[in-house]
Amino acid sequence: MTTFDAPVPVRRRLSASRHRRAVLAVGVAATLFGTLGNAPAPTAGSARPTVATCPSDLVGKATCYTGQDSNGAYYAMAVPTHWNGSLVVHAHGGPDLGDSSDPARSTDDLGRWAVMVKEGYAWAGSSYRRGGYGTRMAAADTENVRKLFVSEFGKPRRTYVHGQSWGGDVAAKVAETYGRRPGAYDGALLTSGVLGGGSRGYDYRVDLRVVYQYYCHNHPRPTEPQYPLWQGLRADSTMTSSGLRARLQECTGFSSAPADRTALQQRNLDDILAVTRIPERALESHLRFATFTFRDIVSNRLGGRNPFSNQGVRYAGSHDDKALNAGVERFSADPTARRDLSYDSDLTGKVSIPVLTLHAIDDPTAFVEHEAAYRATLQGAGRGGNLVQTFTKETEHTALSDSEYADSLAALDVWVRHGHKPTARSIAASCEAFDQRYGTGCFYDPAFRPAPYASRIRPRPGGLAWPAMTAKQERAWSRIDGVGIAP
Repeated sequence: MTTFDAPVPVRRRLSASRHRRAVLAVGVAATLFGTLGNAPAPTAGSARPTVATCPSDLVGKATCYTGQDSNGAYYAMAVPTHWNGSLVVHAHGGPDLGDSSDPARSTDDLGRWAVMVKEGYAWAGSSYRRGGYGTRMAAADTENVRKLFVSEFGKPRRTYVHGQSWGGDVAAKVAETYGRRPGAYDGALLTSGVLGGGSRGYDYRVDLRVVYQYYCHNHPRPTEPQYPLWQGLRADSTMTSSGLRARLQECTGFSSAPADRTALQQRNLDDILAVTRIPERALESHLRFATFTFRDIVSNRLGGRNPFSNQGVRYAGSHDDKALNAGVERFSADPTARRDLSYDSDLTGKVSIPVLTLHAIDDPTAFVEHEAAYRATLQGAGRGGNLVQTFTKETEHTALSDSEYADSLAALDVWVRHGHKPTARSIAASCEAFDQRYGTGCFYDPAFRPAPYASRIRPRPGGLAWPAMTAKQERAWSRIDGVGIAP
């Protein structure tokens, strides 16, 4: 049976006195106000954390803090009452598309992953300095919140970076960029990760954008200003998510019962789903990304340049593939735009710390084949030995079982502390002990292995080798003034 170290006390010379004062401050605030809901908001631009209200699951179990760093990124932290001395630094998904940092994002994520604090780990997460795309920016803000935690509470015994969804790409970038520094990060946990990177990871949404327009002709309509579809949406458009949803419903009847759809709506829906291989329940969310996030990437981050291509792609699965391939809009990427997106968000696989991934096999948003791309990326960099991947029979993207999160973090911790590399089977076997505590289920499939990325996402010419960006390319591009996406 695997044994785990008992929680260790906080090292007094580093952080215990500050932690005790914070706990006392929380108690005084509760006495004065009668509720923690009246705790003061963080002062803009103040890097020092201030005591704040904990999520309901952590009240009485941790002291929580919020603040805003010098770059404008809001953040949240939590230190459990019985701290085991280690820290989880969290990278959130998205990206959100607001102009500025959203303080609610990090506090909401603290509640969402409260299980990590319940397991005895301190937690710190950044809301990032702005919304919109920018993987390296998000990675820098994630590293910054780690430094802020260290300056306030002392250096943790071990530090793990966790990323969910797009945050998985961010956390993987953190591991590559900052994980080489001794003591910065000891391991990485990537859950439901978008691990194919930016230059290839959105190709299926590029395909959705053009295939949808071929069948629907309403995004844009013939009577509206025209623009190339790689823009996602023209920069000055006032379309909203509800407006996009109305157009999707008009064309496909996706929100109606099948019996209430017209024959044309049903055929359009069948063709779009068959060609793009996108699950029906996630069609709207993928089209939103291919509309609004593409606009952000192209118009706001790349100066109107096109990073996407569908040249050489043959679409198949429709009722008339010949007509589809003859009529679908085609375009090629601007090489500098593709380079900048690749430099910002592609992964080299050059990781020197243990990495554990957790992914639902039927994830409708970040297809499980992203894991195949990530394994090929690390193997291509000669670092495959640093990776263990686990898969579950769950069908969601946004949240997996708390029992599995706790189990994954414990397995990573044992790997780091003792050098005992886990396996998918050993992790599945150890989950039951955590499920006795959380009761959210263990759904591992230790025998599962995802098919190659190109089996799900139609590859572009030259797009079969991994990593998508080699370490050599990264070094060369880093010497070019202005390369990448600006913070």
